This record gives sequence, structure tokens and C-alpha cells, in this order.
Amino acid sequence: DAMLAVRNQQLHIRQWPGALRTVVLVHGLASNCMTWEATASALSAAGHAVVSVDQRGHGRSSKPEGGYGFDDVTGDLHALIQQLGLDRPIVAGQSWGGNVVLDFAARHPAAVSGIVLVDGGFIDLQAKPGATWESISLQLTPPALAGIPRAAMQARMQLVHANWSAAGVQHQLANFETLADGTIRPWLTLERHMLILRALWEQRVGKIYPQVTAPVLLLAAEEVSRERLVQKRAEVAAASALLRSCQVHWFADTDHDIHVQRPHETAALILQALASGFFAA
Repeated sequence: DAMLAVRNQQLHIRQWPGALRTVVLVHGLASNCMTWEATASALSAAGHAVVSVDQRGHGRSSKPEGGYGFDDVTGDLHALIQQLGLDRPIVAGQSWGGNVVLDFAARHPAAVSGIVLVDGGFIDLQAKPGATWESISLQLTPPALAGIPRAAMQARMQLVHANWSAAGVQHQLANFETLADGTIRPWLTLERHMLILRALWEQRVGKIYPQVTAPVLLLAAEEVSRERLVQKRAEVAAASALLRSCQVHWFADTDHDIHVQRPHETAALILQALASGFFAA
């Protein structure tokens, strides 16, 4: 673990050794870098250097009052890669983190040799039929979890994610700070959560896809309702059509957190894309 001074804040990172191409791992909204732990270990075991990061407001990184739009979070990512001296790494992002990585690749094409979108990067909240900011913000406001005993939250997660590893549940629990009385509270405050949601609402991925020159590996989960899956397949098809170079892999019977539930398959697909020369040299 290390804290890195980046753009007037401290970003918490985890690093794995490796002589081969570096892979940078970016978590989703209200998540944390530990969710990538098993994927990172598998990539490192195959010889790749790996870096995972807690984005601003999340995990053990700084919690500034503002700067939660894409200008700042992609600025953080760019500065992090520069400060670590990484030469055109592969950058993977899950959920909102995928949208961050997509935006980053469009803004800084020379900084990456490929990106991986893990059930994210194609999120377009305005594309949902009849969507308004009011309806979306109500629908996506997170539940009030502060004050729940950690043990109770762990039991709830184990019930909901019965097919996750015990380690995966612990890594997901790291989304929360554990207080002295044994209760939890999210590292990301509700106010900052809603600032990120608003930025996601305003982002139009359809306009970003044509600006991305790096090859894209897109991993999507079929965990949703039949109605949502139809829409999701359309979103992924649109991304695939507009991106210059895109490979798509669907995971059946898998949660939104593909990288937690299926970390070894996630790593294997990244390694396969690297081995085949799909990602730019």
C-alpha cells in the first residue's frame, strides 16, 4: 500500500510487481481498489505489473468537497500514470470506473495502449426510456447503510452474493469504514455520490466512442432482468459499432461486479487480449 500525492490530494494505491506491461485497475462508484485484489494477483502471477487505485472520495484516498466530474477524475488518473512513470499501460475500469476509463482514453490517447470496460463504459443514463434526472437520481440514490454493524453487513453480502468467495466479500466490505463501535459507514458520502451520479447523467458516451483510438475489451454481465438485458445488449452493440476496435465477452449468471465474482476469468481475458496482440504494442 502507498499514498501518492496527486493534484493536491493523496491517492491510495496498491501495487504488484511484474516485468510485463502494466495494468491499471479503476473501481466503480462507491467501491474501492480492494475489489480488484484477486484479478490483480492473477495478472501479477502471469508477469504483469499492476496498480489499483482508490479514486478521490473513495476508500483511503483524500475526500475533497468537489472535483467529482470527469474533468477531475480523469485528471487524477492521468497524473497518477505520469507520476508512476507508466509507459502506455492497459487501463481497466468497472461500472462508473469504466466510464472514467473511456473518458480518459478519449482525452489522453497517447497515455494508454488498451482499455478494458468491465460492465461499464457504456452507461448512458439519459438513454433510458423516459429518463429524467429527477427519476434517475431517486432510483439510484444509495440506501442508508451507516450505522449497520459490520457483522450484519457481512452476513447480508454473503446471502446476496452466495457464489462469491469469502475474500471477495471482505474486499467489498472495504467500501466501508469500520468505526470503533463495530458499525460501518460508506467511505463515499451521499453528497459526493450524487455529484458523481450527476456527472454520469450528463456524460454522453455515444459522443465519446469515436474519439477512442485504443483497442477496447468490453466485458458485460447478464445479471439483469430480461427487459434490462435487451437494453443492455443494445448499449453494448452501440459501443461495439462506434468504437474503432472492440472485442466483447458476455458473462452468463454473473453479478455486475464481474471482477469480484469471476476474477480469474477477468484476468484470463485480459491476458488473452495481450497475448494475441489485440492491445497496441
